[in-house]
Amino acid sequence: MCSGEKNMETRLVNENPIVYPKRERRVRTDQINDDTNEDIKDPEHRDLSLEDLNIVTEESVEVDADKSYVRITITPTLPHCHLPQVIGLCIYAALLQSLPARFKVDVRIAPGSHANEASVNKQLGDKERVAAGLENPSFVAQFGSVHASV
Repeated sequence: MCSGEKNMETRLVNENPIVYPKRERRVRTDQINDDTNEDIKDPEHRDLSLEDLNIVTEESVEVDADKSYVRITITPTLPHCHLPQVIGLCIYAALLQSLPARFKVDVRIAPGSHANEASVNKQLGDKERVAAGLENPSFVAQFGSVHASV
């Protein structure tokens, strides 16, 4: 375990996040199959999902089945959140597991929601970095069993 991971376990950056009530999900009429109803858990608060924290909302998910395109816009809980790249990779991993291979996935930070928005979007938009992150054994061991509810 690296020192950053140990530090994350002992000291939470956002110790008291706002938890939002779950909303009833609408029935999707597109061609996306959602075989799972597990949510992606927040890397810092393992008992809360990205939906619980409003990091991902139904409105932040865009699906164009005809163009085989999915865009997820995430809103970190803090402007200086240190985990948006990890959260983005978790979303990529979940979507790659649950969507047909023909889909292009785009994960972005909501405009104005993070102090390093441009840098995070650049990293999440770099397909080589994303592929390397998804192949990283420590990432797969820690986050490999995530599923999406999109």
